[in-house]
Amino acid sequence: MHRREFLGGATVAGVSISLPTDILSNDLPSDITALGASELSAAIRQRHVSCSEVMDAYLKRIRTYNPVYNAIVSMADENRLLDQALAADHALDKGEYWGWMHGMPHAIKDLSDAKGMETSQGSPIFAGTIAQEDDLHVARIRAQGAIFIGKTNTPEFGLGSQSYNPVHGITKCAYDPALTAGGSSGGAACGMASHMLPIADGSDMMGSLRNPGAFNNVIGFRPSQGRVPSVPKNDLFYQQLSTSGPMGRNVEDTIRLLSSMAGYDSRSPLSRQDQLPSYDAYSAADLGGYRIGWLGNYDGYLAMEPGVLELCLSALQGLTTQGVIIEECMPDYELSRLWQTWLTFRHWALSDIQELYADPETRKLLKPEVIWEYEGSIGLTAADLFEAALARSDWYRALLKLFDNFDILAIPTAQLFPFDAEMHWPKQISGRKMDTYHRWMEVVITGTLSGLPVINLPAGFDAAGRPMGIQFIGRMGQDKEVLEFAMAYEGVTDYLNQRPVLQTESA
Repeated sequence: MHRREFLGGATVAGVSISLPTDILSNDLPSDITALGASELSAAIRQRHVSCSEVMDAYLKRIRTYNPVYNAIVSMADENRLLDQALAADHALDKGEYWGWMHGMPHAIKDLSDAKGMETSQGSPIFAGTIAQEDDLHVARIRAQGAIFIGKTNTPEFGLGSQSYNPVHGITKCAYDPALTAGGSSGGAACGMASHMLPIADGSDMMGSLRNPGAFNNVIGFRPSQGRVPSVPKNDLFYQQLSTSGPMGRNVEDTIRLLSSMAGYDSRSPLSRQDQLPSYDAYSAADLGGYRIGWLGNYDGYLAMEPGVLELCLSALQGLTTQGVIIEECMPDYELSRLWQTWLTFRHWALSDIQELYADPETRKLLKPEVIWEYEGSIGLTAADLFEAALARSDWYRALLKLFDNFDILAIPTAQLFPFDAEMHWPKQISGRKMDTYHRWMEVVITGTLSGLPVINLPAGFDAAGRPMGIQFIGRMGQDKEVLEFAMAYEGVTDYLNQRPVLQTESA
């Protein structure tokens, strides 16, 4: 039975998702964790499975596999979680329905605050810090009925596309625990790919939803700037590099979580005021005549591990049977200028750790990359920031011009396949030196500095079984259109169905 047949009439994210009446509980898979989030929501709502059964199944899976993959950290007490699941069942008994995530286990990325849970940010400085309130997107997820079971692992302060830190250790790739899960939403991506979580939230400054999505063969969506607002305690206007967003095992789940997280909030003055529709309003894009602009490696500017471009191009070529037109393209822009723009904004974004840097006791607890970023902010002038702002604006205009000829732009999600989990960051790619800890992920600033909606979709696997993804970039504000392309892509590829063979400690 196909997933869309199983779900039948699905409605807006905050309302129930219905199963067809002929679906009985014994038609569900023997392993509840195999259900996607939308399927799980429908099964819970129609009482084909209890919240208690769901929680028990996920806790058992976490006990089995998390010791190897280390995706979920700061786990809540299991008895308390089972009590919460039982309360969710009792609510359904009384006709109370909390939302499409009613009774669903969920883990929040460890850069975000969830009331009553630890937010370590992967830093020994903040380990043990208990959040006093929910961040905005966390509150919205909680309002949909999710039960928070813990946090997902991340690098220290989210810096670096490799999820390791001295507090919680290293998160491993779901397809090979010898390799990295990527980052900074590495715990979220691995947790979903290993079916220890039905769905996951994350955040993205430098590909942090996209890179781990590619490295774990799941979907990561960076929404348009302002689509998923936040309410920071300091600057509300200038720092516009990072955004929260959804990850999913499939496109439908990704859309539903985005709908839960998105929406205008007056406390976030730059948040978008246009509303995304309910899932029912989405339909797969017609690929006949659909035009994709292939950016590749920017005509050799970006170093790429052998096999990355070939794998991505093979995935794209598979779309031509559906009528897709693929053409190479290049933005009219000096790409070394874009990298310098990124360095300026990235350094500036870390200037707020001045107190941690100034105190010798906390400075010695910071990883070298954090110190390097902060020291890069020292001496930045207003003229530097103004030049970076002009350069970022010119980059947006250059991409906007490409959309005169293309419906969507495509570029690999990473410049190399998942690498050794013990390696902090790659020092070279194809013989080309990487001069910073994040230069190997230069490919993702294409989307970040434009503010455009970008989705990672799977591109398949190399001969060693390592996953890779493609970034698809759409026009500003056209999140729905990007996701509708993703629906069409999912419908004509089978990469998401190729699940990992997980290992246990005894393996």
